[in-house]
Amino acid sequence: MTSTLPDLVRGWSSWHREREEELRAPHGWLSLTALHWLTPEPAGFDGIPGLWSATPDGVVVTAAAADGLVVRSVREPRRIDGTVTLHPVDGLPGSLVERGDAVIEVVRRTDSHAIRVRDPEAITRTAFTGVPTFPVDECWVLDARFEPYADPRPVTVDAVVEGLHHYLAAVGEVRFELYGQEHVLVAMAGKAGGLSLHFRDATSGDSTYPGGRVVRTDNPAADGTLTLDLNRVVNLPCAFTDFATCPLPPAGNVLPVAVEAGERSPLRPDRA
Repeated sequence: MTSTLPDLVRGWSSWHREREEELRAPHGWLSLTALHWLTPEPAGFDGIPGLWSATPDGVVVTAAAADGLVVRSVREPRRIDGTVTLHPVDGLPGSLVERGDAVIEVVRRTDSHAIRVRDPEAITRTAFTGVPTFPVDECWVLDARFEPYADPRPVTVDAVVEGLHHYLAAVGEVRFELYGQEHVLVAMAGKAGGLSLHFRDATSGDSTYPGGRVVRTDNPAADGTLTLDLNRVVNLPCAFTDFATCPLPPAGNVLPVAVEAGERSPLRPDRA
């Protein structure tokens, strides 16, 4: 251990503030208010203007200019007046259609398309008071070793939405010791570099979200060594809202011990 507990707490506190500010973003995960799966038959939905349908070519939206739907674009916004087709990519953030302060996100998940509404006035956002966490402790900062695969391996995992699957690429395994035992977790590549470890442990479904939590690491050193800081384990969006489509952990990523570190199950004002 190269840092003292006060140093660890200060670094964690700054990180945690940024984490909560990201959650509080006007159109962040706490703003979700609806999720609708689309079919080839054009359909309307409560509170959402226009008709929406899914085709092999993408999502078709038909609306009048008076409906106030505007497609967000890197070039310039486009008001929908007639019929447009949007092309969301599986597993990535969706195409965005604005309506006033709200945003309708058009997403693709495997071969299915859906729309979900992001509204800054969602109770999950307006009543958000922070994410409960376990106390920060030096014992959760672990020395670990990354053992890369020769080539990424395809991994199929279930999702919180029944019948939906996510197709991921595992890049290797991370080994570490906890409670005197060696444990191994399959690792995915992090979106901004480093590694992402999605796992369940003995707290899952008790003091933490049953669908598991995620910890991200920096890039391993050349010899594979890395630091695993379990104080920074976080919930996936599905812990905060019923309208996310999060993956579940890979089948073997279950720790038989209780990781009483990082984020606990969040409060759910939408279920109060």
